[in-house]
Parts: sequence; structure tokens; C-alpha cells
Amino acid sequence: MEIRRATAVTEVAAAGHLFDRPMRTEWAERFLTTAGHHLFLAYEDGGSTPVGFVSGVETVHPDKGTEMFLYELAVAESCRRRGIGRALVLRLAALARERGCYGMWVGVDAGNDVPLAAYRSAGGKDDGTCTVMVWDFG
Repeated sequence: MEIRRATAVTEVAAAGHLFDRPMRTEWAERFLTTAGHHLFLAYEDGGSTPVGFVSGVETVHPDKGTEMFLYELAVAESCRRRGIGRALVLRLAALARERGCYGMWVGVDAGNDVPLAAYRSAGGKDDGTCTVMVWDFG
């Protein structure tokens, strides 16, 4: 397996089958060109089609410094439970450390066992204190 940072919209488009919704070129371009936004793609056996991705966004606060928000993790269903998700999370965590982040976090739907397993295997811990509140503007 090879993990590479996405730097072009064409790379993001090649991972379109992994996203929840259709990719929009202008959003992909904005993501890739915004400081502190990161997207890594996983490839198997020299393949040209990504089998997984992880995205992260650095967040900064005046009294806390910088932390990495693991925005999304996806692995093709046929490739799950083979360590790809774990490897992607570890790559993002390594980048977070390199960039001086004090930590990394992710919100996960209760009962979403596949990503929970990946996060745990990469060293993530459930602190048991989080409730997610959402606002839907769209």
C-alpha cells in the first residue's frame, strides 16, 4: 500500500467513489489550496485508483494552539479490515505532529464499528465526554 498526499483536483476526482456525495471541482480546488487542509489517498499494489482517503483540517484557538480535526476517513468496502484506515489515520497523525499540533480528534457516529476499529487500532481513545450538536444550513 502507498499513501500519497492529494495535490490536484484530478486526484480527488479519482477518489470520487469514496465520498458520500459527488465531488464538486470548485470545492475540491478550494480544499486543496486552503492552508491547513490535508487529504491523503491510499493506493494498493501500484494501482491508480484510490482505495481510501483521510482528510484533516488544522484548527487554531487563542488559548489552545493548533489541533488536527480528522474530518473524514473512507475505505472502499472491498478493502476494509486490512489496515488501510489505520495507516491513513497514522499518516494524518504524523503530519499533525510534524506541524506542531497538540492533538487530533474526530467525531464518530455511535455504532459505526468499522471506523471506530480503525481509530482504536491507530491509538485513538474514546474519552466518553462528547455529544455532537449539528446545524443544518442546507
